[in-house]
Amino acid sequence: MSETRWSGRFEAAMGSLAARSHQRPWVALFVTLVLTGLGTFFARDLRLNADLANLLPKSFQSVQDLEKLRTRFGGQGNVVVAGIGAEPEQLKQFVDDMAPKLATLSEIRFVNAQRPSQFFDEHGLYYVDLPDLKTIEERIDARFAWEKEQANPLFVRLEEEAPPSLDFSDIQKKYTGGANMRLAGQGGLYYLDQQERMVVMLLKARGSSADLGYSKTVIAQVEDYLAKQDLSKYGPGFRTEITGTFKKKIDQQAVITGDLARASTLALVLLLAYLIFHFRSGLSVGLTMVPVVAGLSWTYGFVGVAYGQVNLLTGFLAAVLGGLGVEHGIHLLGRWGTLRSEGMTSEEAVRETFRHTGFSALISALVAALTFLSLSWSEFRAFHEFGVIAAVGMMVSVASYLLILPALLGLVSRWGWVPREHQSQSGPMAMLARFLPRRYRAVAIVIGVALVGLISQAYRVSFNYDSTKLDDVSLPSVRLDRRIDHILGYSATPVVVLTDSEPMEREVVKQLQARKEKYGKDSTIDFVGALEDLVPQHQEEKHALLQSIHQKLQRIDPERVDKAQRDDLVRAVKMTGAKPFTREDLPVSLRRQFEPAAGQKGGVVLVYANVSLSDGAGTRRFTKEVRNLQMPDGSQVSAAGEALILADILDMVASEGPRILVAAVVSVFLAMWLTLGSLRNAVICMLPTLLSIAALVGLMSLMGLQFNYLNIVVIPVLIGTTVDAGVHLIERLGEPGADFVTVYAETGRAITGGLLTSAIGFLALVFAKHPGLNSIGDLANLGFAVNMVVVLVGFPALLLLVDRWRNKHSSATSTPAAGGDEGQRPAES
Repeated sequence: MSETRWSGRFEAAMGSLAARSHQRPWVALFVTLVLTGLGTFFARDLRLNADLANLLPKSFQSVQDLEKLRTRFGGQGNVVVAGIGAEPEQLKQFVDDMAPKLATLSEIRFVNAQRPSQFFDEHGLYYVDLPDLKTIEERIDARFAWEKEQANPLFVRLEEEAPPSLDFSDIQKKYTGGANMRLAGQGGLYYLDQQERMVVMLLKARGSSADLGYSKTVIAQVEDYLAKQDLSKYGPGFRTEITGTFKKKIDQQAVITGDLARASTLALVLLLAYLIFHFRSGLSVGLTMVPVVAGLSWTYGFVGVAYGQVNLLTGFLAAVLGGLGVEHGIHLLGRWGTLRSEGMTSEEAVRETFRHTGFSALISALVAALTFLSLSWSEFRAFHEFGVIAAVGMMVSVASYLLILPALLGLVSRWGWVPREHQSQSGPMAMLARFLPRRYRAVAIVIGVALVGLISQAYRVSFNYDSTKLDDVSLPSVRLDRRIDHILGYSATPVVVLTDSEPMEREVVKQLQARKEKYGKDSTIDFVGALEDLVPQHQEEKHALLQSIHQKLQRIDPERVDKAQRDDLVRAVKMTGAKPFTREDLPVSLRRQFEPAAGQKGGVVLVYANVSLSDGAGTRRFTKEVRNLQMPDGSQVSAAGEALILADILDMVASEGPRILVAAVVSVFLAMWLTLGSLRNAVICMLPTLLSIAALVGLMSLMGLQFNYLNIVVIPVLIGTTVDAGVHLIERLGEPGADFVTVYAETGRAITGGLLTSAIGFLALVFAKHPGLNSIGDLANLGFAVNMVVVLVGFPALLLLVDRWRNKHSSATSTPAAGGDEGQRPAES
């Protein structure tokens, strides 16, 4: 059976189904009601999950490691309570008063309110290697000998000689990068910034911040407790603020949820406003929107069954699918109205509309669905789910129109409603339709030169790896959190290597320190901390040596020591008198940072980065440095944390992006070739989309816009949603008796409406507060604008140019009369 006969039979089948729905409207509407009820029921519990780990497959090692971390360690991050706006002594008193009480809250494991500086200052020499301790002893012996010589009245020094120094700063510098020195920190006992007039406490929660419900519970508990306290005693301007991982996730989720709600509402308002303008009829607006609303309920019923939640990308699909669905309604209802105005009965018009325009809508929906399905091949769950849901939504949209619109038209036509007749020979599109045949050469040249210029700049576009550009950094909790690392002196959120034994802990520390030394100044590791590392080895040997040093130091008269070194001497006497210690002797707030949650076994090694873990490029380098540690038994371990999740996302998008783009183009091309039955027509219909995508990338480079791991999804979306404009134009021009002016005026108006309504879903994201969603809206609407110029101006000019060239070369003796073919359609492709 030929392709023409196949497509003809399919067109006839669509027309027959629509006519049957038109004949039995109540049956069709009852089926619609049942399906919509089921969709609403299954979608009732859908929630947004913006957790980064939710965007990767559970098979990924980084996801599995993070789940183990959350189970054993309670997840990452802290609830940070900041006291702000008081004098230093009042801030310290606030910490002394609140820390013990906050530690008793049911959802708080412990509170880190003070640096362990006193402990490390007292026991600091136990972290010095034995050879260096012996060097210290030798210097003290030299000083002790000098002191004895000075005390001997019979000793005469021939030359004036400075006393041997008790300065050991050169040895101390060798150990400044150790975990004990870094965790001890600088700036006193409290996490206090006198200039900022701020002090902070780090509260470790029992659960994970990935559970948004739990995050709200723990934050509410802390906020309620602080609200009940009399804070006025710490000063008139004193206040408290909360930040940290738990608080930031709640605030970011609230921003995203609010943005999506506003985007959906705004998209609905804009769609209704445009439809009113387009149709000038309230009933026409209702006829268009009812299938859209029903189709969305069916689609999200599927989402509820298949996924049970939406992510950052799929959360705004309702607005996008709504705009794409309305596009079908504009073409279908517009064509039905035109046929009615030509004298057809309602049923005949329905049959004819769904035979041709409905078939074009099905082709465009199928093409878009295949484009979206190319995203489903991605392991990146955000892309995968977006592709599947969007593909289902596109096909459901056509099915809802096929079921519902003919039934509604059957009812309203029986009630005597006649659509408002649109004058296709007037208005901007009709003016453009008459202009293009007269100036198609000039238009083609101008558009062609512009496209070449833009496409030539496409190579300059770049990818933005900085994830802070995708977060709302204006949130108070985010701004405050950025000041915490400065106060601590290191990252508040290290990555974690889970260990099963003390030897394994030592091996992990050893390998990470070796990697840090290997990379040198290019290393992204700041320092590594572990309980095994914080309890140094060979303490008994060191203790014996320190006792000897202690006894010698006690014999040195402080009054005979230079004033600049007198404090060092007193400190050295204290440090050499320290006793050996075990894990249990470490400060509780420090020790518990390395201990698993209640009922869990094993230990952890904390790895602190010296790069911002919001900087994607730095995070990717850091991830490579802390992954795949080879243990003596042949096993491998890696660090766990959200930083590694982000690195995997960036790596995946970078590697999969080109493949997805190629798959989208190939799938669309094959689908159009199959459905249109012509290789040439498939190429012609795809040309406007491919040119506009390439021009968009060039325009991005000129405007300083960048791709990121969220907005890159816009490219396959544009391929799938703009290619139908060419399909509708080619299909209508191919109908018997069609002329260019009439077809372009009618179809061009529908194409404009379709592109505008498709863009409306994304337009609402332009006003989002979340920069990631905002970047999607900016890029998508820029793409639709470029495509509109190409498909409504450049593409028709190209068709006319090709048609005139074919006519000229097909008959050398045939010369058209002046202006005689301006109203004729281009030859069928």
